[in-house]
Amino acid sequence: MDHTTRAVLAQRQVADAPGEVPAFAPLLEGLDLAGAVVTADALQTHPQAAEFLVDSKQAHYLLCVKANQPTLLDRCARLPWHRVPVLDRTCDRGHGRVELRTLKAVTVHHVGFPHAAQVVQVTRKTRELRTRRWRTVTIYAITSLTFAQASPARLADLLRGHWAIENGLHYARDTAFAEDASQVRTGAGPHVMACLRNLAIGVLCRAGPVNLAAALRHHARDPAGPLATLGISLG
Repeated sequence: MDHTTRAVLAQRQVADAPGEVPAFAPLLEGLDLAGAVVTADALQTHPQAAEFLVDSKQAHYLLCVKANQPTLLDRCARLPWHRVPVLDRTCDRGHGRVELRTLKAVTVHHVGFPHAAQVVQVTRKTRELRTRRWRTVTIYAITSLTFAQASPARLADLLRGHWAIENGLHYARDTAFAEDASQVRTGAGPHVMACLRNLAIGVLCRAGPVNLAAALRHHARDPAGPLATLGISLG
């Protein structure tokens, strides 16, 4: 998904989560990614993915680091974060909660991961509006972008853009389109329906800031509305 437009650029149907790892390179093979920054969940944080992006696609990566790469996670966590100042702060309020985020970044040279230039630590503190209790989560990410290529604010924007894939695409497909309740489960049906949902979300978001549920109701009332949004005139 393109972070800015929320347009889905490519998709592949896989049987389960482990099937996502070998599908990573084939999914992106047909895209021109030269100079682009590719973000991905920790499931894809493998040396092969990093080498594919940098060496084959001339792209950069920003990958989350979690327990599926225990050695890399330990190296990231053991960096002297207590001596690193906070370089970026953000505060968001919505969906019934407040979220505070702080970001630190360290330049690295020998962390044992291909083309790694910086390691990022993000501390997220969240509080439900109806409570006073804060929940703190610390996550790590690794990137091929040097400090000169990506400031801390830029890294924070990229991470927020990546989290929007879950919040702005997958969550929207489930809530606005009731995808999880769909009875289409065999053959190419799930793949086709996912394409159509992605297309609708991308078109509506490209038209401007939008509440998807309200936009779907608006377009459902007028058959000419979807055509107008797509720029198609009935003459």
